[in-house]
Amino acid sequence: EVQLVESGGGLVHAGGSLRLSCDVSGFTFDEYVIGWFRQAPGKEREAIGCISDSDGWIYYPDSSVRGRFTISSDYAEKTVYLQMNSLKAEDTAVYYCAAPERERNKYFWPPETYDYSFWGRGTQVTVSS
Repeated sequence: EVQLVESGGGLVHAGGSLRLSCDVSGFTFDEYVIGWFRQAPGKEREAIGCISDSDGWIYYPDSSVRGRFTISSDYAEKTVYLQMNSLKAEDTAVYYCAAPERERNKYFWPPETYDYSFWGRGTQVTVSS
């Protein structure tokens, strides 16, 4: 059973940094993909980016966080990170990691949001202004 567990959220002042972790378990193949998403109250879910953990393929969509947020991973530890810098009040949201059922496919990269079948419970990030 695939499990994704986020951690590292909390309260931070504007301009500060925070690093979120996503602990991954249960995949039966190596080329899984982990995506980071966020959802603020009253807003739609927003994709932050994704990484193919075993080989480091990374994708960032055009978004308000591009250039400030960075995805990385420690494949041996099965942990994917989201480093968030220069945080703003509008970054306040619940942050989720998620994964598609299928392994990374070069013909379908990056995965679409609807491809993500497994989701963590999320971790709250609150940025005070």
